[in-house]
Amino acid sequence: MNKEIDISNIILTTERLTLRPWKESDLNDLYEYASVDGVGQMAGWLPHKTIDTSKEILNIFIEAKRTFALEYQGKVIGSLGMERYREKEYPELDGLLGRELGYVLSKDYWGRGIMPEAVKAVISYLFETEHLDFIIAAYFDWNRQSARVVQKCGFEYIKTLTYHTKAGTAVTSIQNILYKSP
Repeated sequence: MNKEIDISNIILTTERLTLRPWKESDLNDLYEYASVDGVGQMAGWLPHKTIDTSKEILNIFIEAKRTFALEYQGKVIGSLGMERYREKEYPELDGLLGRELGYVLSKDYWGRGIMPEAVKAVISYLFETEHLDFIIAAYFDWNRQSARVVQKCGFEYIKTLTYHTKAGTAVTSIQNILYKSP
């Protein structure tokens, strides 16, 4: 069962990052990385063609209160959301509380271990503060970077599903799960 999440007053810090709620002043940073070809496609959406598209997404992030801005050296370089997982695809998880992670990182920061650092901070928050029983993290079968993040963070394969992207394509999604340690 999806647990309701509200991060509007939550700030997490790691060695290099501040994970915090989005602000209107983050618009230019969001557009800067979301408009780059190859970034959004990793998560199933097309690059932002205009700053107005980024503004719409920013408003969703702010209103939904479930997506962290990843701030590195004073600049927002990505996002990490605690999305609703597809409960109908997981009847075996009925009675347990969970969420699915979704994340995007500016291409300029790939390969530096930043996303695993952010994901581990959110895992701790979700298990220790929100008391989730499990967390799902999925990636498209061709997305090796996300596969590495999932692996580094201790998730285990659970199943393969078809995912219909915002870009209008159907892709193979490798589903992984991490259970709270007893």
